[in-house]
Amino acid sequence: MATTTSTELSDRGRAVLRAVRAGRCELSGGSMPDLFVDGLPFCDPLTTHALTSAGLVRSRHPVTLRSRTQAELTLLGEEVIR
Repeated sequence: MATTTSTELSDRGRAVLRAVRAGRCELSGGSMPDLFVDGLPFCDPLTTHALTSAGLVRSRHPVTLRSRTQAELTLLGEEVIR
């Protein structure tokens, strides 16, 4: 797992973490999930992949490739945006 600190996160990355914390985001299944904010596809898959790969965001429930589930912050994700 890659490590990411709050100083390495862009403003967009921090905004995504806040949206996840607010319950506004879903993740699709797969090894490189897509993020949906307020039901719409998020425009920056690189940020999505960076946040999930760094272990800051994860799916709340197991999800198949063609479905979505609520996204949630990990403990590390919570720490980063404090």
